[in-house]
Amino acid sequence: MSLITQYRAKEEAIKELQAQLAAMEKDGSLKREMEFESKLRTLMGEYSKSLRDIIALLDPDSKVKAPRGAVKTTGTKRARKVKQYKNPHNGEVIETKGGNHKTLKEWKAKWGGDVVEGWATLLG
Repeated sequence: MSLITQYRAKEEAIKELQAQLAAMEKDGSLKREMEFESKLRTLMGEYSKSLRDIIALLDPDSKVKAPRGAVKTTGTKRARKVKQYKNPHNGEVIETKGGNHKTLKEWKAKWGGDVVEGWATLLG
């Protein structure tokens, strides 16, 4: 489709949507609904209530979803397993639960992460 054809199609779609919007604006039920929403939001602000508070008040049995930022927790964090690394070059042994160990970082920088992970044994 050429660019001018796309332009004309979009232009026609905009005109159609504007006609639908004008018809909705003339509808009395839309005006009443918008007025209700405005008054409700003003009232909620006056009493410092959220939409969740209103839903809980009007329908206590409703299942309102958790807030977007909330995380469901089923228990405690899983404990990390202890790893023991034995350096075959000097026989030094270290035990750690994570990768933020000073000596382990030095080894990985010197010999590479894949090589050093090969020296690991899982303790439990």
